[in-house]
Amino acid sequence: MAKKLKSARSKTTKESNSRGQLRIGDHWNAITILALSQSNPLKAIAEFVENSIDAGSTCVHVFRGKKNGSVYLRIVDNGRGIPKDDTGIPDFKYVATHICNSIKRQLKARGAQGIQGEFGIGLLSFWTVGETLTLRSAAEDGHIHQMILRKGQSGYEISRKRTLLAQAGTELIVQPLLPGLRQISGDKLQWYLGIELRNRLLERGVEVHIHDLISRSEYQVEPQRYEGRKLTAGLPPGLRAEIYLDKSSPSRRVALFRQGTRVFEDIQSISELDGAIWNSGYFSGYIECPDLQLTPGSRSGVIQDEKFEALLKAIHELENALRAEIEQLKKAEEDQTSRATYATLHRAFRDAMESLPPEEYDWFDLQAQRKVNRSDERAETDKQASGSVETTADQTDGAPDSPAAPVQPAFFEFPGPLHTARVTPASSLLSVAKERKFRVVARDRKGTPVSEGLLYDWEISEGQGSLDSKDRQEATFIAPSEPGITKLRVVVRQGEIEIRAEATITVTDSLVSLREGPEGSRKGLPSFTYDRAPGQLWRSRYDSGNHLVCINSGHRDFLFASSKPQLKLRYLVRLFSKELVLSNFSGLSAMDLLDRQIEVSLRAEEFLR
Repeated sequence: MAKKLKSARSKTTKESNSRGQLRIGDHWNAITILALSQSNPLKAIAEFVENSIDAGSTCVHVFRGKKNGSVYLRIVDNGRGIPKDDTGIPDFKYVATHICNSIKRQLKARGAQGIQGEFGIGLLSFWTVGETLTLRSAAEDGHIHQMILRKGQSGYEISRKRTLLAQAGTELIVQPLLPGLRQISGDKLQWYLGIELRNRLLERGVEVHIHDLISRSEYQVEPQRYEGRKLTAGLPPGLRAEIYLDKSSPSRRVALFRQGTRVFEDIQSISELDGAIWNSGYFSGYIECPDLQLTPGSRSGVIQDEKFEALLKAIHELENALRAEIEQLKKAEEDQTSRATYATLHRAFRDAMESLPPEEYDWFDLQAQRKVNRSDERAETDKQASGSVETTADQTDGAPDSPAAPVQPAFFEFPGPLHTARVTPASSLLSVAKERKFRVVARDRKGTPVSEGLLYDWEISEGQGSLDSKDRQEATFIAPSEPGITKLRVVVRQGEIEIRAEATITVTDSLVSLREGPEGSRKGLPSFTYDRAPGQLWRSRYDSGNHLVCINSGHRDFLFASSKPQLKLRYLVRLFSKELVLSNFSGLSAMDLLDRQIEVSLRAEEFLR
């Protein structure tokens, strides 16, 4: 009894310590799993085209059509075709019976370069595209031989056709396509292949043509082109990549390629990388790693071995350079935004000042410049009206001392009919018994000044005072001896068109000195800068020495306004209005300062655009 127990124990020990080799229990089930492992049918089609490229094709034609009521996909190339056996016939039997043992692997072992496939399962992916695959290739005598595979069936059929192939190469037909792929268009195919096979097409110079016989359209696959500035500095040695920098956009991505074929559409799919950089939208392009080991079925996964670790190390070095590029671009974008913002503010305040009295507001040399321009315009107009510039037949012979003829304005420079009129200043303060000139500016619908055929009629519609003239473009108002509010009205007529404009004058008996210094002390609208001071209550400060408005970018109001560009502009207008009023009306009460700020900001915000 003891001997039997010892023998059984010895047998159990041997079985527990035995060794062996893994085997496939059900070969057909394994083939089924491999055939259905490709999750993206478009990638399966791209593999068909890659087979043509690996066979040395220079031109590949992809046809999408309909036959006997079913949609088919047909791919024709001019490559070497299926490898021949000893009798010169395409060796379809080897292809069908050597799943997972590709001829391409043997070619690579012999030193062949630029070959993509190696697993011997590419043709099986037709299960994710259609029901039947027909593969045709010519023998050495020119006769066509074909192999037919059917989805879900383990058998294959090899036969010889009586026709001859017009050219060397391979013809692949998948028919009928699966229901979900029947609506795939030729446009979508050329777009996908241009991205998926970008580097292979560029390196090999292969032309791929799409013929959509259903929609009657043709396309040539164009390899994807990247936009922006190509980065040449900062790339680690040994890392092959093309990275382009441009303004941030959600559509910009950096792809990962292996031997010219895309593995990842977006490199941020690799969780070990810095998502803040690759998700910033500033970069597009690709990173090429020819030594990556891919997952055989889908070819969209990476084996995380030592080669993958080396790739991560190189990309981490690249991230440091890209981070510096982002900072430089952000600074350039901020500078550009600041210049655009300042230009917008300048236009708004410039137009606002046309409605405000020039002698009450500093910072602006705009009014003085307008006076010079207006004087020149009036002088030129008087000169032409007096006939001092004449052009006769004798003066057109090109004599060097003959006076130049006036330049004929371009067609679009001629003003249109009268559309608007504005009195400048539209609102003003004036001491009793003082005088001020008012001028009406007439414009057409496009904003071009109108001066031809205008009649003017000035009047005091409300209040006291007097006008020196009533029928010219400018009128001088003489304030009464008593304080009050006076409203001026002018009617501008051009033929049957009649436009009215008004101005309001506040007449006071005590007016604070609004500005010190000569007329030439005006400096124009000050520039601005940001000073981040979170937690402090001040919103802005005017540095008169540097003629600069300093804005607290850390204030909660600034942060709130920055959420929308237009809201931020209105916030800056109000800050500039505040500093303008404080600089010009330091002697007024708090209530009067608020009234002045409303006056300025109301008009400036009207002209924001």
